Amino acid sequence: MNASTTKETAIKTGFLVVALASIVILAMIVVFLFREGLPIFRKVSVRDFLLGRYWYPTADPPDFGIFPLIVGSVVVTLLSCVIAVPLGVLSAVYVSEIAGSRMKEILKPAIELLASLPSVVIGFFGMVVVAPTLQEWFDIPTGLNVLNASIMLALMAIPTISSISEDALHGVRRELREASLALGATRWETISRVMIPAALSGLSTAVILGMSRAIGETMVVLMVAGGAAAIPESIFDACRPMPASIAAEMAEAPFRGDHYHALFATGVVLFMMTLAFNLVADMIAAKYKQVGTATL
Repeated sequence: MNASTTKETAIKTGFLVVALASIVILAMIVVFLFREGLPIFRKVSVRDFLLGRYWYPTADPPDFGIFPLIVGSVVVTLLSCVIAVPLGVLSAVYVSEIAGSRMKEILKPAIELLASLPSVVIGFFGMVVVAPTLQEWFDIPTGLNVLNASIMLALMAIPTISSISEDALHGVRRELREASLALGATRWETISRVMIPAALSGLSTAVILGMSRAIGETMVVLMVAGGAAAIPESIFDACRPMPASIAAEMAEAPFRGDHYHALFATGVVLFMMTLAFNLVADMIAAKYKQVGTATL
């Protein structure tokens, strides 16, 4: 065995070890999460836990219904999706297909800078700037509500959606763009009927991954969602998504007590929802492979 073959084998082995270590660590985290969360179902049924409308873990007797927390997470995530998806995808289209080189040099770093902002900074911005603004504009008792949390989560999801969408558009074969323009299509027709359909796989994945980040975000929703463990009736009501409840209560939950196990079970539900988002992304990516098809 010569030196180059030995070196190549060592590199392959190193990559294999790193990959296996990642899988093992992830498996250990999942096992720990389920081990600490499942004991709560000895005290409360799965149905009552998921569909119960009252979350009073320190009451006597306690109530461990996380349905308001699930609704809060879903509502905030969906509303942030409504805000973030158009802005993220359209900004990617503009940077990739329309903007000049000088404008790209400004916009691309700006989007990446937004992605690098710590979540606590975005949370402070929501508390200090957005909350009073919403309170004044809509004449509501508090600006810490579903709408505020959704706007802040959208700000966090837009860079992810925009960056991955731009990469997907860049991945479309150059011949498709040139053929469309050569046939007399306008730039907008080329973008809407050629580029976007051809990049649909990457665009869909970008949206799902951006929303996966939003649904699991903790600090922002803890600071600006209002913290009310109740089902919101409008976008101006306070809510408490699952990550916020876990972060706010874990420090005061007795170790290995019912409250402790209930918070871990909430984490299991959050993990399953995030896993579902990622599985949907994989299914969409597999279904809409970038095969270079487009309609003119």
